[in-house]
Amino acid sequence: MAEFWLISAPGEKTCQQTWDKLMVATSRTNNLSTNNKFNIPDLKVGTLDVLVGLSDELAKLDTFVESVVKKVAQYMADVLEDSRDKVQENLLANGGNDVRHKTDTKQTQKTSGYSVGGYYWDMAKYPIKQSLKNISEIISKQGTQIDNDLKARASAYNNLKGNLQNLERKNAGSLLTRSLADIVKKEDFVLDSEYLITMLVVVSKTNYTDWQKTYETLSEMVVPRSTKLLFEDHDSGLFSVTLFRKAIDDFKHKARENKFTVRDFQYNEEEMKADKEEMTRLSTDKKKQFVRLLLFCISFFAHFMIGENYRKETFSLFFHPHSGPLVRWLKVNFSEAFIAWIHIKALRVFVESVLRYGLPVNFQAMLLQPNKKNMKKLREVLYDLYNYLDSSAAVIDAAMDIPGLNLSQQEYYPYVYYKIDCNLLDFKV
Repeated sequence: MAEFWLISAPGEKTCQQTWDKLMVATSRTNNLSTNNKFNIPDLKVGTLDVLVGLSDELAKLDTFVESVVKKVAQYMADVLEDSRDKVQENLLANGGNDVRHKTDTKQTQKTSGYSVGGYYWDMAKYPIKQSLKNISEIISKQGTQIDNDLKARASAYNNLKGNLQNLERKNAGSLLTRSLADIVKKEDFVLDSEYLITMLVVVSKTNYTDWQKTYETLSEMVVPRSTKLLFEDHDSGLFSVTLFRKAIDDFKHKARENKFTVRDFQYNEEEMKADKEEMTRLSTDKKKQFVRLLLFCISFFAHFMIGENYRKETFSLFFHPHSGPLVRWLKVNFSEAFIAWIHIKALRVFVESVLRYGLPVNFQAMLLQPNKKNMKKLREVLYDLYNYLDSSAAVIDAAMDIPGLNLSQQEYYPYVYYKIDCNLLDFKV
């Protein structure tokens, strides 16, 4: 999964010059990063007091909405517990192959995996005529609603999963506890007899010989030579035995004394059929609800990050009319949460840039996807480019653990910087 650096720097004579300067330093000569313009519309600035207060509020909102996005992604991984080894490798655009993406500079670049270069401000959802405070409140309400809905739907899924696991446990495990419906057959029992009944007894493999020698004498009314081995696992075997109904209690008591376990089981074809149908129904419901979830998450990253052509193709493929209702909800709300998260990043860049660089608004926001092998070098190059903005800012990454040096957890550089961490899953494969 990818990591992006969202930065801004004050405009030179033009913002284009700021962009060109970054491209020369980081991309065109030394391949330190893949870059895209991150254009932010003309938002209402407001007063200095509002901007300062909003800076803190947006930081909290950023953390919250990011957590919502990660919850949905992690929920996908939990649902696909049997395919976790495939989740990480599939969360790539176009299967991880190179994807061509046109940037705002009209140049065509290659990007591996996915990028956030397809970002654009959604005027309909977040009208720029409203104040920054109002826009942040819209996103906050949206995130809270998605989070609450997810909790409710996750609870419903967990109930479904729990019911299915209970049924699965009945069909597995020890012969002492597991369901016998898929083991026994109608012909194994004496049915519809007024006097006779067939009992099922679990016998340890070490006691097979003792069972054969003693079962006829455990009660006076056991039918001779009526026992039959129906099924066995690693430890035990399931034997049938026929006796008179009046001897049931005595037989159970003597069997227990001899370390044989009588299962309380009556052959009922309708009940066993109902159990099997319930298992099938729950399994089918689970598949209907979630089988398309992983594909959607892959699709979403691709269509949002890459561009309109891929977007149309993926929506026609994944917004299928036969998808389950929960899957349809997850499709819509995963994308809503992720897009809202990117808009929060845009708001933070705007507010921080105005606070740092002053008025009139004149800065260029830029999105960098660092080359993993050259992250340290990229940080040094950016420092050299922008240290004139604030020479007191450390070139050292605040996240680095350096003995004897107590840095704040908040990363600070001479330029505006926010990390977009798209590692949305908390497990490693």
